[in-house]
Amino acid sequence: MSEIPDPDAEAATGVFVEHRELLFGVVYNMLGSVADTEDVLQDTWLSWSRRGVDGVDNPRAYLVRIAVNHTLQRRAVVSRRRETYVGPWLPEPLVADEDGADDPALRTESVSLALLVVLESLSPLERAVFVLHEVFGYAHTEIAEILDRTPAAVRQVAHRARAHVHARRPLYEAHPRVRREATERFVRAAVGGDIAELMEILAPDVTVWTDGGGKRRPTALRPVHGRDKAVRLLAGYAKRGGARTPGLELRYRRVNGDDAAVLFQGDAPYAVIVMDLTPEGDRVRGLFVVSNPDKLTHVQKEEA
Repeated sequence: MSEIPDPDAEAATGVFVEHRELLFGVVYNMLGSVADTEDVLQDTWLSWSRRGVDGVDNPRAYLVRIAVNHTLQRRAVVSRRRETYVGPWLPEPLVADEDGADDPALRTESVSLALLVVLESLSPLERAVFVLHEVFGYAHTEIAEILDRTPAAVRQVAHRARAHVHARRPLYEAHPRVRREATERFVRAAVGGDIAELMEILAPDVTVWTDGGGKRRPTALRPVHGRDKAVRLLAGYAKRGGARTPGLELRYRRVNGDDAAVLFQGDAPYAVIVMDLTPEGDRVRGLFVVSNPDKLTHVQKEEA
């Protein structure tokens, strides 16, 4: 005998599915990890399915509130895990398909990888307020209800977070064509070990982050600051990489909304390379190389 469908359960499922992309975007921008985001969404679904839709006037706001609170709890677990992480930690990149078709996760509001790195320096509460207000456009009064704070307290946190972020990364957006040209120029110089070209395209105060999680060699165990050190590091990679890592193939993809480079070894992703440009768009001031295979499991060479 077949089971009779539960209308309440079906309604709860439909509402959750309808808002899942929004929830993914909010949680991912607060955590920078797809795996942790999926765990939080599972916890959110369990809380929501137990509650149900009855008596909920605004399911969207209610789901965001559940997700944000689960995310804040998750931050403690993430922070403990980072204490034993080998080398610099970078967010997990969201990489578009080769034909430009976005994964559902990429259709949400996602900030650049460079900005996600800056957001790591905020407190969990500051980051939640910044993401909800600056990225998703929530009013301070709405955020106050989500976080069980007063609007005045939320405004104070928002001001502090915004000042911190803007001090480290002024708001500007390089033209996509400029980004693509700078990306291709840098990759040619880096792969070819062209020191003169690297000196030209890297800003004097450039910083290089290489996140291999202790599972890729070679990687730097600390961020490398300054053009001279960065050039030596990149030239060394080019010299050693050809012999130690044969068969690397380069593809250009959109990563967290920006043009970037992805290296593949065979059909497996090897590294994602993202650049943060100067306001003029002519030099690289931040270079992020994610090669930890655990963070590249969602990256596919060809469309599945």
